[in-house]
Amino acid sequence: MARIPDAPEEIFDEFTEDYKAAFEQDLTSVILYGSGAKGEYIRGKSDINFLIVLTSNGIENLDKALDLIPKWRKRNVSVPLFLTEGYIQSALDAFAIEFLNMQKHYRLVFGNDVLESLEISKNDLRLQIERELRGKLLHLREGFLSTGQDRDSLREMLSASVAAFASIFEALLYLKEDKVPASKAEVFKHTAEKFGLEMVPFSQLLNIKRGEWRGSKVQLRDLTKMYIRQVRKLVELVDKM
Repeated sequence: MARIPDAPEEIFDEFTEDYKAAFEQDLTSVILYGSGAKGEYIRGKSDINFLIVLTSNGIENLDKALDLIPKWRKRNVSVPLFLTEGYIQSALDAFAIEFLNMQKHYRLVFGNDVLESLEISKNDLRLQIERELRGKLLHLREGFLSTGQDRDSLREMLSASVAAFASIFEALLYLKEDKVPASKAEVFKHTAEKFGLEMVPFSQLLNIKRGEWRGSKVQLRDLTKMYIRQVRKLVELVDKM
C-alpha cells in the first residue's frame, strides 16, 4: 500500500527520478509549490503540488506521464501543473496572482529555477485582483442564495472560499508593498488592518475552515452577510487604486 509522506521532502528523489525517466532531456524543472512549500502541509489532509516545466517537445508528449499520475495520487500528490518556460512568460499578465503567489512560496526540487527572475507588472496584478474580487463577490451572493436554507451546505461554501481569498489577499498585500505573511490567519489579519475591514467575519471563516466552529444556520447566514459586505467594500477600494 502506498504510504502518504510525513513531509513533501520524503518523495522528492523518487518523484524526480520518475519524471526524469519519463521525459529525459525534455524535463526542465520540478518545483514544489502550495501548502508544502509554505510549511503548512498536513499529512493526510494536504495535497502535494508540483510544477513540472517541460520543453515544447515534452509538453506535446504528456502521455508519457499517464502511468505516473495514478501512482503518485495514491501518495497525495495532485496532478502536476505542466508548463513550458515560454508559456509562463507569456501568461504573466493573465495569471499575475497565481505566478506571484507561486514565486513567493516555492522550492526548487530539480533543474532550472524558472520562477526566481519573473517580473510581474503591478498594473496587471491590480487588474486581476479587482476581477477576481468582483467574481468572488458574485459567487458569494449566488452561493448564499443557493445554500442559505441548508446549514451544512452554507458552511461548506464558506469554508471552500478561504483558500481563494487567501491567495487574492496575498497578492493585494504585495501590491500595497506590505509584508506578506506565510500563514492564512496572518494574511487575513494584515489585509483587514491595511484596508480597514472588519476582522470578525474573517476570523470566523478560518475557524470554520479549521473545524473549530460550526455555527447555527442563523449564525452562518449572518456571517455570510458580513463577509459579503467586507468583500464589497474591498472591491470599491481596489477599484480606486
